[in-house]
Amino acid sequence: MKTETSRLPTLTTCLSPALLSLYDVSSSIVVIIDILRATSTISTALFNGAKSVIPVDNVADCIKLGKQMDVITAGERDGKIAEGLKYGNTPLQYSEEFIKGKTLVLTTTNGTRLLHMALAEGAKGIITGSFCNLSSVCDYLLAQNKDVILACAAWKDRINIEDSLFAGAVINRIKDNFHINCDASKMAESLFNQGKNDLFDFMRDKNASHFQRLMGFGLEKDIRFCLTLDNANILVVYEAGRLIAG
Repeated sequence: MKTETSRLPTLTTCLSPALLSLYDVSSSIVVIIDILRATSTISTALFNGAKSVIPVDNVADCIKLGKQMDVITAGERDGKIAEGLKYGNTPLQYSEEFIKGKTLVLTTTNGTRLLHMALAEGAKGIITGSFCNLSSVCDYLLAQNKDVILACAAWKDRINIEDSLFAGAVINRIKDNFHINCDASKMAESLFNQGKNDLFDFMRDKNASHFQRLMGFGLEKDIRFCLTLDNANILVVYEAGRLIAG
């Protein structure tokens, strides 16, 4: 028997960090989405045994923590390894042999910034989402039965295809259990339905801007990994300054 619509939790989609202030963040679980590549890297690192991931919003803080703690410092700006850091934002780098039992401090152009914005807005709870852990994200949101904001990191506040596709994938799976009165959510699901048979080809055919940027850096393997469902299927939860396996 279906729950009455008025009693269902709400689900909305924020397609850009620039729009986050328009949403009721303080009463919602916020899903941080940065498919290429922050949230894909985070889920992969934790899936492969990292103790935790500490997200920071600038390179200077990342380097500072690296000097104070026994951690791996990593990050990117504009798709490349950030100056002053040894490791980047590629999920393929964080194999079990490399990351197991270690703490990763990570800063990225879009994803870690959005997470800190959600914190500043008083988010009720924060998880990170990627195609790599799609099932865990959906299972968690269904179990929590609370209002949800699917928050896309985008690219420097500009809406992008890959984050919107992931929001659509989540909506496609869990929409019957939420009240959705949100055009952004409907657009995201429609986009996913167009591309779901082959996400990589869809991104290529649409000349997706960040897809093309990373392809130009020779990162096709990264992109394909980030567009693969459940290859690092672990719940990622933000608690006390760290992202941990939930």
